[in-house]
Amino acid sequence: MAFAGVLNDAEIKAALAACSGADSFDHKKFFSACGLAKKSPDDVKAAFKIIDQDNSGYIEEEELKLFLQNFCAGARALTDKETKAFLAAGDSDGDGKIGIDEFAALVKP
Repeated sequence: MAFAGVLNDAEIKAALAACSGADSFDHKKFFSACGLAKKSPDDVKAAFKIIDQDNSGYIEEEELKLFLQNFCAGARALTDKETKAFLAAGDSDGDGKIGIDEFAALVKP
């Protein structure tokens, strides 16, 4: 699992189960349930690098759509509605993508 050593498997499974239905994803609840919200800035940065699949330094909309699959390969893709809401919540500078500082702010409770 990509997050081994950073997050607890049981917490990841519980977080994924809580948003298994379409349009049930809430980033704040997810980050809290999987334990990322309580992690150090270095762990949050490590998580960002895992989610930034193309290593561009940003998490773009397509990477957000597949966000849950970073935690478990069999997880569902986010719906367009969830993806757009997630992007809107994290994209504080309006450039259409989420940078590391924006991601860190998004993760914290």
